[in-house]
Amino acid sequence: MTLVTPGNEQVIFVTGGYDHTIKIWQAHTGVCHRTLQHLDSQVNALDITPDKFVIAAAGYQHIRMYDLGTTNPNAFINYEGVTKNVTGLGFQEDGKWMYTGGEDCSARIWDLRSSSFQCQRIFQVSAPVNCVCLHPNQAELIVGDQNGVIHLWDLRSDHNEQLIPEAEASIQDIAVDQDGTYMAAVNNKGHCYVWTLTGGIGEEPTRLNPRQKLIAHKRYALRCKFSPDSTLLVTTSADQTAKVWKTADFSEVQVLQHEPKRWVWDAAFSADSQYVFTASSDNVARLWNVSTGAIEREYQGHQKAVTALAFRDEVLPAS
Repeated sequence: MTLVTPGNEQVIFVTGGYDHTIKIWQAHTGVCHRTLQHLDSQVNALDITPDKFVIAAAGYQHIRMYDLGTTNPNAFINYEGVTKNVTGLGFQEDGKWMYTGGEDCSARIWDLRSSSFQCQRIFQVSAPVNCVCLHPNQAELIVGDQNGVIHLWDLRSDHNEQLIPEAEASIQDIAVDQDGTYMAAVNNKGHCYVWTLTGGIGEEPTRLNPRQKLIAHKRYALRCKFSPDSTLLVTTSADQTAKVWKTADFSEVQVLQHEPKRWVWDAAFSADSQYVFTASSDNVARLWNVSTGAIEREYQGHQKAVTALAFRDEVLPAS
């Protein structure tokens, strides 16, 4: 298990929630070694910069950046001027820019190389944005909105295409695997749609080919994430479960469920694709063994629901 290496500073696991804090954990022990203050707002989404120096947190009307290299518990950069909730964020692979989506019906590109940290481009849609996802080619941003529309925004040409997998069903989350071969989207009816992807190389736009519809959950689906090796997909839901699916045939591999039952808000795979972190409404984050479905570790310390997590671990599996 790669993430249990003691003293490995390259393993970063962070959680955030409704208690207005962000916690940084030792993934292998479950010990919280820093708490950051996220004042005025719940944490809607978290990500860690590719160089692992900074945590970005999306909240109500702002994006905040925290320095992992200091002991300062407060944000050192505040991106203000966004109305409503910022619902999703992430980074271009070289850390040159950040992308966000929000309930102000927009997705934005922020230039991280200038000292002013300005919003460089805005993509406006007709409904609040629930999720944003960057294709591994770093050239197409995929945006999901509350009207059920998936927008494929080509950053090279500024062209965009729209897709509605299911009428009157809000798109809650979108994921593309690291190989750029699959895209998944989950909605508020608990359904998960999967496409195989072709194209997307050079100037060629990505083409989506419908692959599978999963009746994944009984209630709201909240998140979907592919494993680093592209063999698995995890979905989380208000039905109090996270489910793991095999991408070879999209059969159900594991149901991750715990008493007391609470919403499962977010999830992330370990680098070796053998473990899944989850964030839950019972104020606890957990680490699960995918093959057995057992809880390996609990991360306790939040006072309210844990709604977001982020994990970065580029450690190679032990030979």
